[in-house]
Parts: sequence; C-alpha cells; structure tokens
Amino acid sequence: MKRDKNMEKVLITGATGKVGSRFASRMLAKGYDVRILVRDAEKASALVERGAEVVIGDFNNTDIFPLAVKGITAVIHLAAYFRAMNDDEGIIRTNLTGTIALAHASIAAGVKRFLFVSTSNVYGSGSQRPAKEDDLVNDPRAYPASKIAAENELISLHQSKGFDARILRLGFVYGDRDPHIQEFMPHLKRMKSHSGARMHMVHHLDVAQALIILLHSDGLSGEIFNVADDAPISLYELADSFGVASDSFDPAEGPLINPFNLIMDISKLRNMTGFRPLVPSYYVARDLDIL
Repeated sequence: MKRDKNMEKVLITGATGKVGSRFASRMLAKGYDVRILVRDAEKASALVERGAEVVIGDFNNTDIFPLAVKGITAVIHLAAYFRAMNDDEGIIRTNLTGTIALAHASIAAGVKRFLFVSTSNVYGSGSQRPAKEDDLVNDPRAYPASKIAAENELISLHQSKGFDARILRLGFVYGDRDPHIQEFMPHLKRMKSHSGARMHMVHHLDVAQALIILLHSDGLSGEIFNVADDAPISLYELADSFGVASDSFDPAEGPLINPFNLIMDISKLRNMTGFRPLVPSYYVARDLDIL
C-alpha cells in the first residue's frame, strides 16, 4: 500500500486527554508539525514546550474551528465527551454535532484527511462472534449512539463530497502509566461483570501506530477499522493483577452467557494496512513495565 508523505501539518483534538496527550507527545517526538485544539492551555504546557502550536477552544463553540483547521493537512480527532452523568445533551453536542462541524470546517479549509477516533462500545452486546466493522451498530446509550451517528455522518460526507474520512474504533486503551484500568476496577462489582468475560485491550503504543498508519496510507477513505491487541484478557485476570479479584465479582455468578461481548475482529486492519500489535497482550505490557 502506498504511503502518503504529504501530511505535513496535523491538528490533534483532545490532546490533553488520556489518549490524546500520549498520542500528541509521540507525534511531536517523531518530528510532526502539530497543532492542538484544547480548552485549557495550562494543561497543554508540556506539549507546548515540545513544540506544539495551541488553539484555545472547545466543542461548545464551533466558531473556532475555521481557525483551528487553517493551513492543516490532516485532522486527527480524539476529543470526546464520555464520563458524564445525566448529560446526554452534552455528549451529543461534543461527539456528534461538534465532530460534524469540525468535518465541515475541514472540508472548507481543504484538509486532505480526517481521522475520527471511535470506540468498541458501538458494538453493544449479544454478538456470537468477534465484532466486525460492517456489523449493524445501533446501541441506544448516549455515548455509543453519538459515536455511531458521527461515524454515519462522516461516511455520508465521504460518499457525497469525496471527503477523505477514516474511522478507528479503539478497544480498551491502557499503558504509559495511564490510570484507566485502575479507574475501571471499582466499577466491576457495580456493573455485575462476569469474572470469565474477556475484554479486548489496546496499548497506547498501538493506538499511535494505527493512527499513523491511517494518516499515511492511501486508498482508505471511507473505511472503518477496529484496533486491539491479539489476546483479550478475562476480567478476573485483570482484577487479579491488581489484587481486587476477590472483591470484584459475585461468588454465586452463573455461566458466562455472552463470551464475545467486548471482543473485536481486527483482521481488516491487519490485512489492509499490515498493522501488527507492538504490544500483543496485557501480560507483555506488564513484563516490559509499560503499563
């Protein structure tokens, strides 16, 4: 597959978040010319010190978008509103309305490529096999529903206007001292999670690898890709690695009903781009001390 070497100036949204901050840091380390759209310049100070250009704004005020995308060759859109209680309106405003406004601003500015970071949460539950990109997705919960709707709008812009949009659905992201797993552990009991349920994870290194591949690969406009590692881990093993397995599950739990929930098929990304996980399992990350 040909690599497009002309992605010279990149806008990254969500650059102070868990995923965005680590990705933006890697892009700067690789020598990319990076602009970041952030709400709080102080939180982005480490990225600024490393050479990032800052535009201050958020997805509640889309008037800033034309300035944010001016002179940009590619947008990597990581910003999302997720952990919000009773704020479905805010989730839709950021993840759907804001995303499409950013896409239209990008079209007007002549942006060559638009990468939208989505989530494995769009698949919901009930599948009898690993989830594939062309599966029907219709989860009614606000967060996945907002991501699904944004994906659909971007694909429509690709079909109607030739907009080069690519979508990457992430597994559970971890690593690089990200507290994501530790924050998730207390919710296992409340969510009535089954100890035998498995979860597909992806290390920050592989999120970056996948995004950079999509950034530079020709012929992928309008495509959706899953990204995760090679070895989904059981929730029991994950909890046990933090010493909380005995407190996280119902000792009277029955058999596991849905063994493929949270499991994705990643063969499309592998076959079309040559992607291979740098961190193929949680245990590899643990042994390399890159959790």
